[in-house]
Amino acid sequence: MANTSKVDLVGVGLNATDTVIPLPHFPAAGSKVEFGAAKILPGGQVASTVVACQHWGLSTRYVGKIGDDSAADLHRTEFTRTGVEAHLLTVPGCASQQSFILVDREGERTVLHRHDDALSLHPGDLKREWIVNARALHVDGWDTAAATLAATWAREAGIPVIADLDEIYPGVEDLIEKIDYLIVSRDFPSRLMHEPDLETALRRMQGRFGSKLTAATLGHEGVLAWDGKNLHYSSAYRVSVADTTGAGDIFHAGFIFGLLKGWPLDRQLDFACAAAALNCTAVGARGGIKDVDEIERLTVTGTHYPSDSYAPASDSVSL
Repeated sequence: MANTSKVDLVGVGLNATDTVIPLPHFPAAGSKVEFGAAKILPGGQVASTVVACQHWGLSTRYVGKIGDDSAADLHRTEFTRTGVEAHLLTVPGCASQQSFILVDREGERTVLHRHDDALSLHPGDLKREWIVNARALHVDGWDTAAATLAATWAREAGIPVIADLDEIYPGVEDLIEKIDYLIVSRDFPSRLMHEPDLETALRRMQGRFGSKLTAATLGHEGVLAWDGKNLHYSSAYRVSVADTTGAGDIFHAGFIFGLLKGWPLDRQLDFACAAAALNCTAVGARGGIKDVDEIERLTVTGTHYPSDSYAPASDSVSL
């Protein structure tokens, strides 16, 4: 353990190679649609979050699996270029995770992905020193058992755990019990708690699992969060959208950045919304990662989408 450096953030989870295909419109069944040049870019939930935090000056570590193809070379090169300490476990004879992303004229993306089971990260692949020598841990739920072990080690070491979940994977409830900041996709709380009302589902999820915060990202409607006492809402920023790929990943990065800076929750959420919005102004999961100064400028000068659906009368309200 003595040889493992201390970092601000360690991420355990997915990486992907994204082939981004711009389209004039989403194709109808049986149709033919002409597209321009496709771009092959690095992506993946946790990997993109880690890279964004590194870009903003945090020291980071990433743990994940790759194949032994040209896509794996792309990831190695990108982690080296950005300065991320990457522990990439290579699977011989296996293709790295791949996504085809269709982006329509409005910038909305549709993702088709391929994941070889051989790329699954297992508990035995992890080293405890990678996890406990960090100020925060970020996981997704894809390889649930490995994420749960990492979160367990982090909890034992007093390290906050942040999760980005969008599916109810087998064993995910065991993982959630170890999560401090649970920031999920819009429909996840209602599906998990069997409660159609989002606000009620967030409160029940926090009460059941004991997280410090439960939150749902809502796309252009922003984010809704419950901290056990108060409901917090931050509306999304209006920008010229080129591609929504990676918006959630960069939102999580913005939240983690603010958390490690010790900011108040409302500022964390607002900064995360601004970072996610700006990322949508360029193509790719990491195409629009901007500098901190530019993100903070948007929080001061930017305009928001209407927030009537979720915003309480004030920035936060007790329920």
